[in-house]
Amino acid sequence: MPHQAHDTLLRKLQTAAQRAQAHLPAPLPGVFILTDPDRLPNPLAAAAHLFPGSGLIYRHFGARDRHDTALTLCQLARIKGFTLLIGNDPELAQSIGADGVHWPEAALPKAADWTGHFSIMTAAAHSQSAISRAAKAGMTAALVSPIFPSASPSAGAPIGPDGFKNWLTQTPLPAYGLGGVTANNSGEISDFAGIAMIGAAAALANASKT
Repeated sequence: MPHQAHDTLLRKLQTAAQRAQAHLPAPLPGVFILTDPDRLPNPLAAAAHLFPGSGLIYRHFGARDRHDTALTLCQLARIKGFTLLIGNDPELAQSIGADGVHWPEAALPKAADWTGHFSIMTAAAHSQSAISRAAKAGMTAALVSPIFPSASPSAGAPIGPDGFKNWLTQTPLPAYGLGGVTANNSGEISDFAGIAMIGAAAALANASKT
């Protein structure tokens, strides 16, 4: 994919992120990119495409170099002006000075114990009831998935933009749409939710190499 295509995707993502950030409460960014050991394994490469008003969720899954990587990401976040969350590891987030933590849905009981320790805490949610549980646990926002058909092997049936919007009318908790979200379709949810992506971010990174 030529650089021109990469630039077009990046502009679309930035526009959607701006639209999302306009209605999300501070300090939430308009878009989160999530690292993934299979689809987006290089967190530092992902960080190269971030911009003010965006955020990165570093999910290390026990990687040996997690502390050094997280510390470097934290330094990059301060330089580039993006938000950094650490996945399911409040101790690491606290030790490096990250903005917050992203929690798996199953970890909400533990997440509640960390309320007030960070400026942002998000949680995964795969149902309307999970969004409500995230709100009760004191989360800043929920990452709801899957919105569109997703390449993730664990993804269920897509909720769809209309279904997602309907879920959010039932709760005051801000939410991000994840799962099949790309720069091209992010505008379908950016007027009422934030944007979160994995695979599309990998495509963006790959586009810059060609």
